[in-house]
Amino acid sequence: MNFSAKEVQDLVIAWIALGVAFTFFLAGPSIVQSTQLPLVIGVSMLTVGIGFLLHELAHKVTAIRFGQVAEFRADYGMLMLAVAAGLAGFLFAAPGAVYHAGRNVTKRENGLIALAGPVTNLLLAAVFAPLAFGVGGTLGYVGQLGLTINLLLAGFNMLPFGPLDGKSVFRWSKVVFLVVFLPSAALALLALFRFGLT
Repeated sequence: MNFSAKEVQDLVIAWIALGVAFTFFLAGPSIVQSTQLPLVIGVSMLTVGIGFLLHELAHKVTAIRFGQVAEFRADYGMLMLAVAAGLAGFLFAAPGAVYHAGRNVTKRENGLIALAGPVTNLLLAAVFAPLAFGVGGTLGYVGQLGLTINLLLAGFNMLPFGPLDGKSVFRWSKVVFLVVFLPSAALALLALFRFGLT
């Protein structure tokens, strides 16, 4: 699997922008004057950054498996909007997407490429869950945030609208869509109710 210089640049910039956006969202703009800034930014980069990065890489790996040329491209306008929304106390993130081209893919292959991202977030949520429920302090906070964010990423991306992953999955298989979307959305709401995001 190869990465162009442009793709690496876009991934790094998107990761940093999302980390900053979530830092402002979680702690407010005044965090820049706080001694807690390194901790909050570190937790944001770990939970949001890894969730975003592995989500996009899962799309890329699956697309390549089906004979596609695939690269992530950041949407810089949306990244600026995400940071501005974080400053304003809102949660909004649409950092870009993995674009793929090559031979014509079937509905099933396209559905599997789309499904790879949300499923990766569900697996990451399972990794963070033991920390969320079994550990206190900073590690427990990391677990709670990682669990909640990854469930939100899975549930949100499975919505069957616009450019979101759920639309391609729904076109391919309504059964697979329901099996992944319903638990993702329900678990995301439960995690928000139990842990919140702040």
